[in-house]
Amino acid sequence: MKVLLLIALFPLTITTLAQQKIEGKVVDQKGRALPGVSIAIKDSYDGATSDSLGNFSFNSTEKGKVLVEATYTGYSSYNKMVELDGKDLKLDISLKELITELKAVVITAGSFEAGDKKKTTVLSSLDIVTTASAEGDITGALKTLPGTQQVGETGGLFVRGGAATEAKIYIDGNLVNNFFYSSLPGIASRGRFNPFLFKGTVFSSGGYSALYGQALSSALILESTDLPERTEANLSINVIGVGGGLQKLAKDKKSSWGATYNFSHLGPAFAIIKQRQDYFKVPVFHEGDFNFRKRLPKGGMLKYFGYWSVGKLGYRVNDIDSNSLKNSLKLDNFNTYQNINWKGNLGKGWKFISGISFSTDKQDIDNELQDANNNKLIFQNPQGYAYKNYNLTTKSYYAQARLVIEKKLWGLSMLRFGSDYFHSNEKSFYTLYDSSQYNRTLKENLFASFAETDFYLSNALAVKLGTRLEHSQIMDKWNIAPRVSLAYKVGKNSQASLAYGMFYQNPESQLQPAVNGIGFAKASHYILQYQKITSLQTFRSEIFYKNYDHLYKTDASNPGQQVAVNNNGHGYAKGIEFFWRDKKTIKNMDYWISYSFLDTKRDYLNFPQTMEPNFVAKHTASLVVKKFVTKLKMNINASYNFATGRPYYQLKYDNSQNKYIVGDAGRTIPYNNLGFSVNYLPSIGKKDAKSFSVWVLSISNLLGQEQIFNYNYGMINGTKQAIRPTSKRFVYIGWFISFGIDQTENVINNNL
Repeated sequence: MKVLLLIALFPLTITTLAQQKIEGKVVDQKGRALPGVSIAIKDSYDGATSDSLGNFSFNSTEKGKVLVEATYTGYSSYNKMVELDGKDLKLDISLKELITELKAVVITAGSFEAGDKKKTTVLSSLDIVTTASAEGDITGALKTLPGTQQVGETGGLFVRGGAATEAKIYIDGNLVNNFFYSSLPGIASRGRFNPFLFKGTVFSSGGYSALYGQALSSALILESTDLPERTEANLSINVIGVGGGLQKLAKDKKSSWGATYNFSHLGPAFAIIKQRQDYFKVPVFHEGDFNFRKRLPKGGMLKYFGYWSVGKLGYRVNDIDSNSLKNSLKLDNFNTYQNINWKGNLGKGWKFISGISFSTDKQDIDNELQDANNNKLIFQNPQGYAYKNYNLTTKSYYAQARLVIEKKLWGLSMLRFGSDYFHSNEKSFYTLYDSSQYNRTLKENLFASFAETDFYLSNALAVKLGTRLEHSQIMDKWNIAPRVSLAYKVGKNSQASLAYGMFYQNPESQLQPAVNGIGFAKASHYILQYQKITSLQTFRSEIFYKNYDHLYKTDASNPGQQVAVNNNGHGYAKGIEFFWRDKKTIKNMDYWISYSFLDTKRDYLNFPQTMEPNFVAKHTASLVVKKFVTKLKMNINASYNFATGRPYYQLKYDNSQNKYIVGDAGRTIPYNNLGFSVNYLPSIGKKDAKSFSVWVLSISNLLGQEQIFNYNYGMINGTKQAIRPTSKRFVYIGWFISFGIDQTENVINNNL
């Protein structure tokens, strides 16, 4: 029996004696142990998995040259040929971490991004239309983010101490020169474009990409949608008008076309909600758009978007210099915008993005001085009254051509370069009370080239380097603007970013024609950011400093001629901002809180000294809350916007000193605004719904709080007059229905 047992064990003993031990440790590039790494000899069953300390050990009967492999998710694979000669082998393995979108740091200093694949998603299209205080306006929703100001007496974005002209807006890389409806004295204007036209949004409150220029403060970059998921139609009926549209998807799902039309008449709303202005011609607008999308081979895409708008209005207000006279203003506006973009693949990692845009804007403004019976009065003296009778007609034409080349380097690293050409032709015809005319034509050709790289040195460290070169024909000047951003991951889901950049801008149209020798205005941005983002929560904080140089000054000796005579102005803006968004803590509730502190002063235009601009508040804050009540099929939204008082000044020209001086001065009362909206969705819960409808009730300034944006001063006797909203509150009621697509799940997921 013993002999048989020995015979049976003999082969096993031989096999055991023939094995050799392979052991070692697996670490990353920084020498940190990697647990769970799979180590094996190729084409064999011999292998092991590293333990919590990165150690591994296994035996093998293989002989000769073999290939040892080590694999671990998120890291590059390890392959090495070794010689197995019966002796134990010690093998230390180092794996290089792969740079992937899921794990890599994101360069975000100064920018809020939202899109299909952005890790820093902040405000989607649904967020914008369901923010109570935004009233469906893109820039209205952005005013709940840190860095923006609550300026309600004119249109545009006021960001980090910058005027509205210092913020530019782009659609698919092309500049939109008239993004807002025509702005009239003391009346805010909203954006022209529907938020649902766009799938991606980048709002840069500073330190933006070298691919864009001519903005001292910020850039809002909008990316239009691609092909719709399916054919759909929509209809809207509300207190200010009606509208409808169709998006038609081809059977092969490779192309689509769409068109919309909207008619707005504010007469019914103004009949119920009293306006401070006396409208003898209530605002009426006709507008529409057309789009075409075509998916091309190799991931290419061709897009066309066209927009047109016709608007008319007229109103009277009490004249600031008289107790009995009135100012009557009438506006006719015609606006168009065309945008064509073509994206294609050149092969071997090379891509191109090209675009052409063209826009027109015509405004016809009539201003009359009228008596108590609304009859026109003509004065020859005093001049202050005489100059209140005028007609101003402006015709503006803008065109842009753009080409961007992209090359994928390694991992997520990219190289981009290209050029822009901007052409503008602005004509104005000014007719005074005595029929005398002053005409002006302003033409500009601006050429720009740019280059930018994204270097991902690891998942934890990335650098963006860029520069932009521009030449202005009208000034015959060049500028070069270097920009750099750095991002470093400091922990799970958290990172720190640093950005620096130089930004230039031409004199705005109303300061032209500037005197010879005028150059670009300049701003240098310094931004330090920390953020922590998970799928349901976002925290961001930024510290920034902006240095202004070469700002434009107007001629103090000729107050009636507001043209740039030099750019010796200067200034600064500095502050700190916080943003917190939470979709996790309270079930079916989404809320965000923002706060900004701003310290800024500048000497520009007719300022007699370095002063705080009258469009800024030191402290601004917003709270936005959205609660979806499933049982009631309702979404309840509220937003509260707050800002401390803004400075106001009466700037008077002193002949004895040959300069402007500050007369009356002070601060407005704090700004408070509670917005409230309720959305009722009767289609929620219905299976196979062929239509989707929403009822909307929205109220601005629900509490009717007093709001004073600024003060105007009379031309003759210096009478002081507060600038207030056109009405104490505004109520909006609307019904929207879509056919051909069930958006129920999308609405629930996004807390509509």
